[in-house]
Amino acid sequence: MGFLLRREEVLNVEQLQSMLDDSPVRAAQAILIAAKEGVVDAQALLGQILLEGRGIERDEALALRWFQIAAQGGHRMARNMLGRCREHGWGSAVDEAAAAREYRLAADAGLDWGLYNYANLLATGRGVAEDQPHALACYRQAAEQGHAKSMNLLGRYLEEGQYCPRDLDAAVAWYRRSAEAGDFRGQFSYAAVLADRGQVDAALEWLRKALAGGNLKFLRVAHKALAAANDPQIRAMADAYRQRAASLS
Repeated sequence: MGFLLRREEVLNVEQLQSMLDDSPVRAAQAILIAAKEGVVDAQALLGQILLEGRGIERDEALALRWFQIAAQGGHRMARNMLGRCREHGWGSAVDEAAAAREYRLAADAGLDWGLYNYANLLATGRGVAEDQPHALACYRQAAEQGHAKSMNLLGRYLEEGQYCPRDLDAAVAWYRRSAEAGDFRGQFSYAAVLADRGQVDAALEWLRKALAGGNLKFLRVAHKALAAANDPQIRAMADAYRQRAASLS
């Protein structure tokens, strides 16, 4: 059954995003109309829903094409998503060098996610020569913009004194900001610091939050670390992490 949309509704991307929660299929049709009319934000959003299969049939190759169109129109997140597609082989073959080029363009444009993703490749030498100081600089720039995952990684560099002077107070401050911003790895890092300082109750609170939000890969690694903890209450959390990981497998 067809429907009519006011022009301002078609062109208002915030409204389209809200519509996705209430009526994904109707929103997807409206997003497609706006994308075809040349609305760059809608083009990027269309790429995202095609990638997710949200309100529309999943089509990674078509998602990639719409990200390309939006990126050519200057959309920074679409450029970053092109990098994600190249890195993970969504709609194309895996090409980490191409991913690095896309991430760098997004990073050069100042996008926090572009900085973070480019830093990840720099730190691991995937698709680009390993360059830890450059990775650190990118993480720092993204963290200063409020990017929670970058805050945690910046904290790690500072805690370990990697490619920068060791500064435990600054590391803890970044871990806390990451945790409060909702990053489960930041919550785990902050909990570890609190546990080392004898603040077990506070550490347990953050460990529960990390448990609730953590993905499978994180939970599998974290439960092993918890099992080796000195404090028995912290060590007891290992089983909860193991069970949660098992439920996600």
